[in-house]
Amino acid sequence: MDNTSTPSTPQTTATAPPNPITPTGAGVVVAIACLGFFITTLDTTVVNVALPAIGHQWNNQVSGLQWVVDAYTLVFAALLLSAGSVADRIGASRAFGTGLALFTVLSAVCGFAPNLGALIGARAVQGAAAAIMLPASLSLVRQAYTDAKGRARGIALWTAGGGVAIAAGPVVGGALTSGLGWRWIFFINLPFGLAALLGLLKAPRSRRGHSPVDLGGQLTIVVALAALVFAVINGGAHGYSSLGTLLALAAFVVFAAAFVTIENRQASPAVPLSLFRDRSVAVCTSTGFVLNFGFYGLIFTLTLYFQQLRGASPLTAGLMFVPMTAFTTVVNLGAGRLISRHGPRLPLITGILIQAVDLLALLTVGQHTSTPVVLALLVPLGIGGGLAVPPLTSAMLEAVDAERAGLASGILNSARQIGGAIGVAVFGALAAGGSGFIAGMHTSLLVAGLALLLAAAAVLALLPRHPQTAAS
Repeated sequence: MDNTSTPSTPQTTATAPPNPITPTGAGVVVAIACLGFFITTLDTTVVNVALPAIGHQWNNQVSGLQWVVDAYTLVFAALLLSAGSVADRIGASRAFGTGLALFTVLSAVCGFAPNLGALIGARAVQGAAAAIMLPASLSLVRQAYTDAKGRARGIALWTAGGGVAIAAGPVVGGALTSGLGWRWIFFINLPFGLAALLGLLKAPRSRRGHSPVDLGGQLTIVVALAALVFAVINGGAHGYSSLGTLLALAAFVVFAAAFVTIENRQASPAVPLSLFRDRSVAVCTSTGFVLNFGFYGLIFTLTLYFQQLRGASPLTAGLMFVPMTAFTTVVNLGAGRLISRHGPRLPLITGILIQAVDLLALLTVGQHTSTPVVLALLVPLGIGGGLAVPPLTSAMLEAVDAERAGLASGILNSARQIGGAIGVAVFGALAAGGSGFIAGMHTSLLVAGLALLLAAAAVLALLPRHPQTAAS
Protein backbone atom coordinates (compact mmCIF):
# COMPACT_ATOMS: atom_id res chain seq x y z
CA MET A 1 0.00 0.00 0.00
CA ASP A 2 1.45 3.34 -1.03
CA ASN A 3 1.03 6.06 1.56
CA THR A 4 3.77 8.35 0.29
CA SER A 5 2.93 11.94 -0.55
CA THR A 6 2.72 13.30 -4.08
CA PRO A 7 2.93 16.86 -5.43
CA SER A 8 -0.86 17.13 -5.19
CA THR A 9 -0.97 15.77 -1.63
CA PRO A 10 1.79 17.46 0.36
CA GLN A 11 2.84 15.88 3.63
CA THR A 12 1.38 17.52 6.71
CA THR A 13 3.05 17.68 10.09
CA ALA A 14 1.77 15.46 12.84
CA THR A 15 -1.27 16.54 14.74
CA ALA A 16 -0.52 14.30 17.72
CA PRO A 17 -0.17 16.02 21.05
CA PRO A 18 3.38 16.86 22.14
CA ASN A 19 3.38 14.32 24.99
CA PRO A 20 2.03 10.75 25.06
CA ILE A 21 -1.54 10.50 26.29
CA THR A 22 -2.04 8.47 29.45
CA PRO A 23 -4.78 5.82 29.57
CA THR A 24 -6.89 8.18 31.66
CA GLY A 25 -6.29 11.02 29.21
CA ALA A 26 -7.16 8.76 26.29
CA GLY A 27 -10.42 7.87 28.01
CA VAL A 28 -11.30 11.54 28.43
CA VAL A 29 -10.50 12.28 24.79
CA VAL A 30 -12.59 9.36 23.53
CA ALA A 31 -15.51 10.30 25.79
CA ILE A 32 -15.54 13.87 24.46
CA ALA A 33 -15.23 12.69 20.86
CA CYS A 34 -18.09 10.22 21.39
CA LEU A 35 -20.30 12.96 22.83
CA GLY A 36 -19.59 15.17 19.81
CA PHE A 37 -20.46 12.37 17.40
CA PHE A 38 -23.54 11.66 19.50
CA ILE A 39 -25.08 15.13 19.11
CA THR A 40 -24.33 15.41 15.37
CA THR A 41 -26.06 12.07 14.79
CA LEU A 42 -28.87 12.78 17.25
CA ASP A 43 -29.75 15.87 15.26
CA THR A 44 -30.59 13.72 12.25
CA THR A 45 -32.59 10.99 13.95
CA VAL A 46 -34.48 13.39 16.23
CA VAL A 47 -35.52 15.56 13.28
CA ASN A 48 -36.88 12.67 11.22
CA VAL A 49 -39.59 11.79 13.72
CA ALA A 50 -40.63 15.45 14.04
CA LEU A 51 -40.97 16.07 10.29
CA PRO A 52 -44.76 15.50 10.06
CA ALA A 53 -45.32 17.94 12.97
CA ILE A 54 -43.08 20.54 11.30
CA GLY A 55 -44.91 20.07 8.02
CA HIS A 56 -48.29 20.34 9.74
CA GLN A 57 -47.39 23.66 11.35
CA TRP A 58 -46.34 25.24 8.05
CA ASN A 59 -48.58 23.22 5.70
CA ASN A 60 -45.64 21.99 3.66
CA GLN A 61 -45.27 19.07 1.25
CA VAL A 62 -42.77 16.20 1.31
CA SER A 63 -40.26 18.21 -0.75
CA GLY A 64 -40.03 20.88 1.93
CA LEU A 65 -39.56 18.27 4.66
CA GLN A 66 -36.78 16.69 2.64
CA TRP A 67 -34.91 20.00 2.77
CA VAL A 68 -35.16 20.16 6.56
CA VAL A 69 -33.06 16.99 6.55
CA ASP A 70 -30.96 17.61 3.44
CA ALA A 71 -30.01 21.24 4.15
CA TYR A 72 -28.12 19.87 7.14
CA THR A 73 -26.65 16.76 5.55
CA LEU A 74 -25.77 18.46 2.27
CA VAL A 75 -23.66 21.23 3.81
CA PHE A 76 -22.34 18.75 6.35
CA ALA A 77 -21.19 16.42 3.57
CA ALA A 78 -19.66 19.05 1.30
CA LEU A 79 -17.72 20.88 3.99
CA LEU A 80 -16.42 17.65 5.49
CA LEU A 81 -14.05 17.46 2.52
CA SER A 82 -12.15 20.53 3.71
CA ALA A 83 -12.97 20.18 7.39
CA GLY A 84 -10.62 17.21 7.70
CA SER A 85 -7.77 19.34 6.40
CA VAL A 86 -8.81 22.18 8.71
CA ALA A 87 -8.66 19.79 11.66
CA ASP A 88 -5.16 18.74 10.61
CA ARG A 89 -4.13 22.38 10.11
CA ILE A 90 -5.32 24.04 13.32
CA GLY A 91 -5.23 20.96 15.52
CA ALA A 92 -8.03 18.49 16.15
CA SER A 93 -8.82 19.80 19.64
CA ARG A 94 -9.20 23.41 18.43
CA ALA A 95 -11.30 22.42 15.43
CA PHE A 96 -13.51 20.24 17.59
CA GLY A 97 -14.08 23.01 20.14
CA THR A 98 -14.90 25.57 17.45
CA GLY A 99 -17.36 23.31 15.69
CA LEU A 100 -18.97 22.21 18.93
CA ALA A 101 -19.54 25.79 20.11
CA LEU A 102 -21.10 26.80 16.77
CA PHE A 103 -23.25 23.68 16.66
CA THR A 104 -24.62 24.36 20.13
CA VAL A 105 -25.50 27.97 19.27
CA LEU A 106 -27.13 26.96 15.96
CA SER A 107 -29.24 24.36 17.76
CA ALA A 108 -30.85 27.21 19.69
CA VAL A 109 -31.32 29.19 16.47
CA CYS A 110 -33.11 26.21 14.87
CA GLY A 111 -35.37 25.93 17.91
CA PHE A 112 -36.45 29.57 17.62
CA ALA A 113 -36.92 29.53 13.79
CA PRO A 114 -40.01 31.64 12.86
CA ASN A 115 -40.75 29.89 9.55
CA LEU A 116 -39.72 26.97 7.37
CA GLY A 117 -37.24 29.00 5.32
CA ALA A 118 -35.47 30.20 8.45
CA LEU A 119 -35.35 26.65 9.81
CA ILE A 120 -33.84 25.30 6.59
CA GLY A 121 -31.25 28.10 6.55
CA ALA A 122 -30.31 27.52 10.19
CA ARG A 123 -30.07 23.78 9.52
CA ALA A 124 -27.60 24.47 6.69
CA VAL A 125 -25.34 26.54 8.96
CA GLN A 126 -25.68 23.91 11.66
CA GLY A 127 -24.45 21.37 9.13
CA ALA A 128 -21.36 23.51 8.57
CA ALA A 129 -20.63 23.46 12.31
CA ALA A 130 -21.09 19.68 12.41
CA ALA A 131 -18.66 19.35 9.49
CA ILE A 132 -15.97 21.16 11.47
CA MET A 133 -16.56 18.97 14.50
CA LEU A 134 -16.92 15.45 13.13
CA PRO A 135 -13.54 14.73 11.48
CA ALA A 136 -11.81 16.47 14.38
CA SER A 137 -13.55 14.12 16.82
CA LEU A 138 -12.32 11.06 14.91
CA SER A 139 -8.81 12.55 14.68
CA LEU A 140 -8.84 12.93 18.46
CA VAL A 141 -9.60 9.21 18.78
CA ARG A 142 -6.86 8.40 16.25
CA GLN A 143 -4.33 10.46 18.22
CA ALA A 144 -5.28 8.96 21.57
CA TYR A 145 -3.79 5.56 20.66
CA THR A 146 -0.48 4.49 19.14
CA ASP A 147 -1.43 0.89 18.36
CA ALA A 148 -3.93 -0.56 15.89
CA LYS A 149 -5.84 -2.58 18.50
CA GLY A 150 -6.26 0.45 20.73
CA ARG A 151 -7.47 2.48 17.76
CA ALA A 152 -9.96 -0.26 16.88
CA ARG A 153 -11.41 -0.16 20.40
CA GLY A 154 -11.50 3.64 20.38
CA ILE A 155 -13.17 3.74 16.98
CA ALA A 156 -15.75 1.18 18.14
CA LEU A 157 -16.57 3.38 21.15
CA TRP A 158 -16.71 6.46 18.93
CA THR A 159 -19.03 4.68 16.51
CA ALA A 160 -21.16 3.54 19.44
CA GLY A 161 -21.73 7.21 20.28
CA GLY A 162 -23.49 7.54 16.95
CA GLY A 163 -25.26 4.24 17.53
CA VAL A 164 -26.63 5.44 20.86
CA ALA A 165 -27.87 8.61 19.14
CA ILE A 166 -29.55 6.57 16.41
CA ALA A 167 -31.23 4.44 19.08
CA ALA A 168 -32.25 7.33 21.32
CA GLY A 169 -33.12 9.86 18.61
CA PRO A 170 -36.49 8.52 17.43
CA VAL A 171 -37.77 7.98 20.98
CA VAL A 172 -36.46 11.30 22.29
CA GLY A 173 -37.76 13.09 19.19
CA GLY A 174 -41.16 11.47 19.49
CA ALA A 175 -41.45 12.19 23.20
CA LEU A 176 -40.36 15.83 22.85
CA THR A 177 -42.57 16.45 19.82
CA SER A 178 -45.61 14.89 21.49
CA GLY A 179 -45.03 16.50 24.89
CA LEU A 180 -43.31 19.87 24.42
CA GLY A 181 -43.41 20.50 20.67
CA TRP A 182 -40.96 19.93 17.83
CA ARG A 183 -38.76 22.92 18.72
CA TRP A 184 -37.43 21.02 21.71
CA ILE A 185 -35.74 18.50 19.44
CA PHE A 186 -33.15 21.23 18.85
CA PHE A 187 -33.01 22.60 22.39
CA ILE A 188 -32.07 19.11 23.63
CA ASN A 189 -28.61 19.59 22.08
CA LEU A 190 -27.72 22.45 24.41
CA PRO A 191 -26.86 20.50 27.60
CA PHE A 192 -24.88 17.91 25.63
CA GLY A 193 -22.93 20.61 23.81
CA LEU A 194 -22.11 22.45 27.02
CA ALA A 195 -21.01 19.24 28.74
CA ALA A 196 -18.64 18.39 25.89
CA LEU A 197 -17.18 21.91 25.89
CA LEU A 198 -16.47 21.66 29.60
CA GLY A 199 -14.86 18.25 29.13
CA LEU A 200 -12.68 19.57 26.32
CA LEU A 201 -10.95 21.88 28.81
CA LYS A 202 -9.36 18.78 30.40
CA ALA A 203 -8.27 17.18 27.11
CA PRO A 204 -4.69 17.50 25.74
CA ARG A 205 -4.19 20.09 23.01
CA SER A 206 -3.34 18.87 19.50
CA ARG A 207 -0.44 20.25 17.50
CA ARG A 208 -1.06 22.46 14.50
CA GLY A 209 -0.31 21.15 11.02
CA HIS A 210 0.14 22.85 7.66
CA SER A 211 -2.76 21.58 5.54
CA PRO A 212 -4.03 24.41 3.27
CA VAL A 213 -7.70 24.98 2.49
CA ASP A 214 -8.91 24.56 -1.09
CA LEU A 215 -11.59 27.25 -1.49
CA GLY A 216 -12.15 26.67 -5.21
CA GLY A 217 -12.70 22.96 -4.80
CA GLN A 218 -14.88 23.51 -1.76
CA LEU A 219 -17.15 26.02 -3.55
CA THR A 220 -17.64 23.88 -6.65
CA ILE A 221 -18.45 20.70 -4.72
CA VAL A 222 -21.02 22.51 -2.54
CA VAL A 223 -22.82 23.86 -5.64
CA ALA A 224 -22.56 20.51 -7.45
CA LEU A 225 -24.05 18.53 -4.56
CA ALA A 226 -26.79 21.11 -3.93
CA ALA A 227 -27.74 20.99 -7.61
CA LEU A 228 -27.88 17.19 -7.60
CA VAL A 229 -30.05 16.98 -4.48
CA PHE A 230 -32.32 19.73 -5.80
CA ALA A 231 -32.70 17.86 -9.10
CA VAL A 232 -33.74 14.64 -7.34
CA ILE A 233 -36.20 16.38 -4.99
CA ASN A 234 -37.63 18.68 -7.66
CA GLY A 235 -37.90 15.78 -10.09
CA GLY A 236 -40.02 13.86 -7.61
CA ALA A 237 -42.31 16.83 -7.10
CA HIS A 238 -42.52 18.27 -10.65
CA GLY A 239 -41.16 15.61 -12.97
CA TYR A 240 -37.66 14.84 -14.20
CA SER A 241 -38.31 16.50 -17.53
CA SER A 242 -39.27 19.81 -15.92
CA LEU A 243 -37.12 22.84 -16.67
CA GLY A 244 -35.98 23.29 -13.07
CA THR A 245 -34.87 19.67 -12.81
CA LEU A 246 -32.98 19.75 -16.11
CA LEU A 247 -31.22 23.01 -15.22
CA ALA A 248 -30.21 21.59 -11.85
CA LEU A 249 -28.80 18.45 -13.50
CA ALA A 250 -26.87 20.59 -15.95
CA ALA A 251 -25.47 22.66 -13.09
CA PHE A 252 -24.42 19.48 -11.31
CA VAL A 253 -22.50 18.25 -14.37
CA VAL A 254 -20.77 21.63 -14.90
CA PHE A 255 -19.73 22.15 -11.29
CA ALA A 256 -18.76 18.51 -10.74
CA ALA A 257 -16.49 18.75 -13.79
CA ALA A 258 -15.08 22.03 -12.45
CA PHE A 259 -14.41 20.35 -9.10
CA VAL A 260 -12.46 17.50 -10.71
CA THR A 261 -10.49 19.97 -12.86
CA ILE A 262 -9.59 22.14 -9.87
CA GLU A 263 -8.58 19.15 -7.74
CA ASN A 264 -6.31 17.84 -10.50
CA ARG A 265 -4.60 21.22 -10.93
CA GLN A 266 -4.56 22.37 -7.31
CA ALA A 267 -1.26 22.06 -5.46
CA SER A 268 -3.11 21.35 -2.21
CA PRO A 269 -6.59 20.04 -3.10
CA ALA A 270 -9.41 19.48 -0.63
CA VAL A 271 -9.72 15.97 -2.04
CA PRO A 272 -6.44 14.60 -3.42
CA LEU A 273 -7.81 12.45 -6.24
CA SER A 274 -4.59 10.42 -6.22
CA LEU A 275 -5.67 9.11 -2.82
CA PHE A 276 -8.32 7.01 -4.56
CA ARG A 277 -5.61 5.05 -6.35
CA ASP A 278 -5.41 3.13 -3.11
CA ARG A 279 -8.12 0.52 -3.57
CA SER A 280 -8.88 0.44 0.18
CA VAL A 281 -9.67 4.16 0.16
CA ALA A 282 -11.80 3.83 -2.98
CA VAL A 283 -13.84 0.87 -1.77
CA CYS A 284 -14.34 2.29 1.74
CA THR A 285 -15.56 5.61 0.36
CA SER A 286 -18.05 4.06 -2.05
CA THR A 287 -19.26 1.59 0.57
CA GLY A 288 -19.86 4.40 3.06
CA PHE A 289 -22.00 6.18 0.47
CA VAL A 290 -24.12 3.10 -0.22
CA LEU A 291 -24.63 2.22 3.46
CA ASN A 292 -26.02 5.64 4.31
CA PHE A 293 -28.02 5.87 1.09
CA GLY A 294 -30.17 2.91 2.12
CA PHE A 295 -30.26 3.53 5.86
CA TYR A 296 -31.17 7.23 5.98
CA GLY A 297 -33.45 6.99 2.98
CA LEU A 298 -35.38 4.22 4.71
CA ILE A 299 -35.55 6.08 8.05
CA PHE A 300 -37.00 9.14 6.30
CA THR A 301 -39.59 7.06 4.46
CA LEU A 302 -40.57 4.97 7.47
CA THR A 303 -41.15 8.10 9.54
CA LEU A 304 -43.81 9.18 7.05
CA TYR A 305 -45.06 5.59 6.70
CA PHE A 306 -45.73 5.19 10.44
CA GLN A 307 -47.33 8.61 10.96
CA GLN A 308 -49.09 9.45 7.70
CA LEU A 309 -50.11 6.01 6.46
CA ARG A 310 -50.66 4.21 9.75
CA GLY A 311 -51.74 7.18 11.88
CA ALA A 312 -49.14 6.73 14.63
CA SER A 313 -48.25 9.60 16.98
CA PRO A 314 -44.67 10.97 16.95
CA LEU A 315 -43.89 9.09 20.17
CA THR A 316 -45.30 5.81 18.85
CA ALA A 317 -43.39 6.28 15.59
CA GLY A 318 -40.20 6.85 17.55
CA LEU A 319 -40.76 3.69 19.57
CA MET A 320 -41.13 1.74 16.33
CA PHE A 321 -37.41 2.26 15.68
CA VAL A 322 -36.22 1.06 19.09
CA PRO A 323 -35.82 -2.67 18.26
CA MET A 324 -33.71 -1.78 15.21
CA THR A 325 -31.56 0.97 16.71
CA ALA A 326 -30.94 -0.78 20.03
CA PHE A 327 -29.11 -3.55 18.21
CA THR A 328 -26.97 -0.98 16.38
CA THR A 329 -25.42 0.24 19.63
CA VAL A 330 -24.84 -3.25 21.07
CA VAL A 331 -23.26 -4.57 17.87
CA ASN A 332 -21.10 -1.42 17.52
CA LEU A 333 -19.41 -2.26 20.80
CA GLY A 334 -18.81 -5.89 19.84
CA ALA A 335 -17.48 -5.00 16.39
CA GLY A 336 -14.22 -3.70 17.86
CA ARG A 337 -13.37 -7.20 19.14
CA LEU A 338 -14.15 -8.74 15.75
CA ILE A 339 -11.88 -6.23 14.03
CA SER A 340 -9.04 -6.98 16.47
CA ARG A 341 -9.44 -10.72 15.87
CA HIS A 342 -10.26 -10.96 12.15
CA GLY A 343 -9.43 -7.55 10.67
CA PRO A 344 -12.06 -5.25 9.13
CA ARG A 345 -12.84 -7.19 5.95
CA LEU A 346 -14.93 -10.10 7.31
CA PRO A 347 -17.21 -8.10 9.68
CA LEU A 348 -17.66 -5.41 7.03
CA ILE A 349 -18.83 -7.87 4.37
CA THR A 350 -21.08 -9.64 6.86
CA GLY A 351 -22.72 -6.38 7.97
CA ILE A 352 -23.32 -5.23 4.40
CA LEU A 353 -24.91 -8.54 3.39
CA ILE A 354 -27.21 -8.54 6.43
CA GLN A 355 -28.46 -5.07 5.50
CA ALA A 356 -28.87 -5.96 1.82
CA VAL A 357 -30.95 -9.06 2.52
CA ASP A 358 -33.06 -7.18 5.04
CA LEU A 359 -33.84 -4.31 2.66
CA LEU A 360 -35.00 -6.83 0.07
CA ALA A 361 -37.10 -8.61 2.72
CA LEU A 362 -38.83 -5.30 3.50
CA LEU A 363 -40.34 -5.43 0.00
CA THR A 364 -43.05 -7.57 1.61
CA VAL A 365 -44.21 -4.68 3.83
CA GLY A 366 -47.46 -2.93 2.88
CA GLN A 367 -49.74 -0.39 4.52
CA HIS A 368 -51.52 -3.00 6.62
CA THR A 369 -48.64 -5.31 7.50
CA SER A 370 -48.83 -6.18 11.20
CA THR A 371 -46.65 -4.09 13.49
CA PRO A 372 -44.70 -7.05 14.99
CA VAL A 373 -43.74 -8.17 11.47
CA VAL A 374 -42.52 -4.69 10.52
CA LEU A 375 -40.48 -4.36 13.72
CA ALA A 376 -38.97 -7.83 13.30
CA LEU A 377 -37.94 -7.00 9.74
CA LEU A 378 -36.17 -3.82 10.89
CA VAL A 379 -33.95 -5.56 13.47
CA PRO A 380 -31.43 -7.04 10.97
CA LEU A 381 -30.97 -3.56 9.51
CA GLY A 382 -29.67 -2.33 12.87
CA ILE A 383 -27.46 -5.39 13.31
CA GLY A 384 -25.95 -5.02 9.86
CA GLY A 385 -25.27 -1.31 10.28
CA GLY A 386 -23.77 -1.79 13.72
CA LEU A 387 -21.49 -4.48 12.36
CA ALA A 388 -20.42 -2.67 9.18
CA VAL A 389 -19.57 0.88 10.24
CA PRO A 390 -16.72 0.29 12.77
CA PRO A 391 -14.68 -1.93 10.38
CA LEU A 392 -15.39 0.47 7.52
CA THR A 393 -13.98 3.35 9.55
CA SER A 394 -11.06 1.28 10.80
CA ALA A 395 -10.14 0.14 7.27
CA MET A 396 -10.21 3.73 6.00
CA LEU A 397 -7.94 5.02 8.77
CA GLU A 398 -5.52 2.12 8.45
CA ALA A 399 -5.20 2.90 4.73
CA VAL A 400 -3.54 6.28 5.41
CA ASP A 401 -0.76 7.49 7.66
CA ALA A 402 -1.51 9.24 10.96
CA GLU A 403 -0.85 12.72 9.57
CA ARG A 404 -3.72 12.34 7.10
CA ALA A 405 -6.26 10.94 9.55
CA GLY A 406 -8.32 14.12 9.47
CA LEU A 407 -8.39 14.12 5.67
CA ALA A 408 -9.36 10.44 5.51
CA SER A 409 -12.06 10.96 8.13
CA GLY A 410 -13.42 13.94 6.21
CA ILE A 411 -13.57 12.02 2.93
CA LEU A 412 -15.23 8.93 4.41
CA ASN A 413 -17.80 10.83 6.45
CA SER A 414 -18.49 13.18 3.56
CA ALA A 415 -19.25 10.19 1.34
CA ARG A 416 -21.55 8.80 4.03
CA GLN A 417 -23.40 12.09 4.49
CA ILE A 418 -23.74 12.56 0.73
CA GLY A 419 -25.16 9.06 0.55
CA GLY A 420 -27.66 9.95 3.29
CA ALA A 421 -28.69 13.18 1.55
CA ILE A 422 -29.15 11.46 -1.80
CA GLY A 423 -30.98 8.60 -0.08
CA VAL A 424 -33.48 10.97 1.53
CA ALA A 425 -33.93 12.77 -1.80
CA VAL A 426 -34.43 9.55 -3.82
CA PHE A 427 -36.61 7.72 -1.30
CA GLY A 428 -38.72 10.84 -0.74
CA ALA A 429 -39.07 11.56 -4.46
CA LEU A 430 -40.17 8.00 -5.24
CA ALA A 431 -42.59 7.92 -2.29
CA ALA A 432 -44.15 11.20 -3.45
CA GLY A 433 -44.34 10.05 -7.08
CA GLY A 434 -47.42 9.15 -9.05
CA SER A 435 -47.13 5.40 -8.44
CA GLY A 436 -48.10 5.81 -4.77
CA PHE A 437 -46.24 5.79 -1.47
CA ILE A 438 -45.91 2.01 -1.01
CA ALA A 439 -44.84 1.37 -4.61
CA GLY A 440 -42.29 4.18 -4.39
CA MET A 441 -40.94 2.81 -1.12
CA HIS A 442 -40.59 -0.65 -2.63
CA THR A 443 -38.68 0.71 -5.63
CA SER A 444 -36.31 2.53 -3.28
CA LEU A 445 -35.75 -0.59 -1.20
CA LEU A 446 -34.96 -2.63 -4.30
CA VAL A 447 -32.42 -0.06 -5.54
CA ALA A 448 -30.75 0.20 -2.13
CA GLY A 449 -30.63 -3.56 -1.60
CA LEU A 450 -29.01 -4.20 -4.98
CA ALA A 451 -26.51 -1.40 -4.38
CA LEU A 452 -25.48 -3.02 -1.10
CA LEU A 453 -24.96 -6.38 -2.79
CA LEU A 454 -22.63 -4.67 -5.27
CA ALA A 455 -20.80 -2.99 -2.39
CA ALA A 456 -20.29 -6.34 -0.65
CA ALA A 457 -18.84 -7.78 -3.86
CA ALA A 458 -16.48 -4.79 -4.17
CA VAL A 459 -15.25 -5.20 -0.59
CA LEU A 460 -14.70 -8.93 -1.16
CA ALA A 461 -12.73 -8.31 -4.35
CA LEU A 462 -10.79 -5.14 -3.53
CA LEU A 463 -10.27 -4.73 0.22
CA PRO A 464 -7.07 -6.51 1.31
CA ARG A 465 -7.57 -9.48 3.60
CA HIS A 466 -4.78 -8.28 5.92
CA PRO A 467 -4.39 -4.52 5.43
CA GLN A 468 -1.04 -2.95 6.11
CA THR A 469 -1.11 -0.76 9.20
CA ALA A 470 -0.46 2.87 8.40
CA ALA A 471 2.46 4.58 10.04
CA SER A 472 1.80 6.21 13.33
